[in-house]
Amino acid sequence: MAERRPGNMSDVGPSASQGSEERDLADGGDDVAARAERLRLDTLREYRIMDTPPEDGFDRVTKMVADLYGVPIALVSLVDDCRQWFKSAYGLDTPETARELSFCQYVIAEEQPVMVVDVLSDPRFQDNPLVTGDLHIRFYAGVPLRAYNGAILGTLCLIDREERTGLTSVELERLEDFAGIIMAEADLRRIGAERDEARRTLERALDFSGIATWRYDARTQGVTWRGAVAELWGADYETALSTRDATIARIHPDDREAVLFALRESVADGSPYKVEHRIVHPERGVRWLGIRGDWDVQADDAVLTGICIDITEQKSRQENANLLMRELHHRMRNLFATVSAIISLTRHAAQDVDDYVERISSRLDALNRAQNVLLGANFMTGSMHALMREVEAAFPRIRWTGPDLLLPENALVAMALVFNELATNAVKHGALMTDAGLVEINWSQDPEGGEARMFRLTWAETGTDGLIGPPDRTSFGTLLMERSVRNNLGGTIARHWKPTGLVVEIALPAKWREA
Repeated sequence: MAERRPGNMSDVGPSASQGSEERDLADGGDDVAARAERLRLDTLREYRIMDTPPEDGFDRVTKMVADLYGVPIALVSLVDDCRQWFKSAYGLDTPETARELSFCQYVIAEEQPVMVVDVLSDPRFQDNPLVTGDLHIRFYAGVPLRAYNGAILGTLCLIDREERTGLTSVELERLEDFAGIIMAEADLRRIGAERDEARRTLERALDFSGIATWRYDARTQGVTWRGAVAELWGADYETALSTRDATIARIHPDDREAVLFALRESVADGSPYKVEHRIVHPERGVRWLGIRGDWDVQADDAVLTGICIDITEQKSRQENANLLMRELHHRMRNLFATVSAIISLTRHAAQDVDDYVERISSRLDALNRAQNVLLGANFMTGSMHALMREVEAAFPRIRWTGPDLLLPENALVAMALVFNELATNAVKHGALMTDAGLVEINWSQDPEGGEARMFRLTWAETGTDGLIGPPDRTSFGTLLMERSVRNNLGGTIARHWKPTGLVVEIALPAKWREA
């Protein structure tokens, strides 16, 4: 039933309208009225009913009202900012009129029923074209069509071309009940439109989010889909995945048994369904999907409802992480083995405890330089330039040139130890003993195409003026360099003492690609 507001149920004359205007001015006047009108028009737009085709639900009511009250015309009139438009018009062919001509505008202004039994003596209507023209209105009774929030969208009104007595209070109350039926129909229409829009919005959101929803009926074995199904399962999903068995057939053969077992278990005990499996996507190849579902115990406990998402990237990242952890574990074992060997062999070469600590610290620094380079990249390969920057930071009078190469972890550690031994010897016995000394490192790789391409590196010390010659004995550092170059890198190392200083030449198979 429509909400009723107390007020005069008979003619609304000029004095009533004037009193309403005076009250509006006293309460804030135009601002209050403007806000109310904005709310009313916004609510009317919310119903999305203006200019829609005729509908039986409204037309039945206007016909019934016209028959019941014995009038030739009954209207469902909706009023916007400039016109009144008839959603249902029994006995009238005109679809709309200007708002300023409408009788219904007074129902909206007074927010209560309006009844006019003598239009010719009413100054508001006596010159109205709807009265003086072909429509020939002589009687009008209209009740508000009140929306869910109280805004009046228009009227349910009766029109007669002949003068007649006014409606009784019971008849007017019954007319308001019919207005309530009209608004109930309008609300059903509004709610249905909002539901459809919400469904379309959800489906668009599912498409954009890459999520597909599904419903599996355990009784019929049927499967229905919504959302980003084409992206996840294939463009043919509507015909190809309509049943359980057809859906299972698209799952990767190695995963089918596990999926069927999980589904049977979920059906048997009503537990949630949760699996991750691969599918053979007809357009995208093998993909990983994550599936979640549960039983709709409130509506139908034989229906399993759920979602599925593409987890291929997550699986790839997980596999990469596992590979990285295995590689890290392998590297740590190699590192510990290298440290253990250095500690053991340095012990035999050290002259005393201080010398032992110094040698160990220097070689551990070399290992740390290699690890810094690997940590700055991908843990598996390191840049030759990055390693040389680490060496240069520790030994400032070292200069270097050569192409940037990507060295695997074992080669990078070996080169770091070689450079450390050469630089440490240069500080103690060579060019880096004096401020005038300098070390230049140059390397290159043979051009591609040769069968035995080589990497060639030269370590050249200058500034010793021939004061430094070959050592009396082979030190552990020399053995460490030779082991690193020959055993770890498969190359050769040669040392020459020239008048300008030590020159070391290293030759290795050219296996490293440029960065």
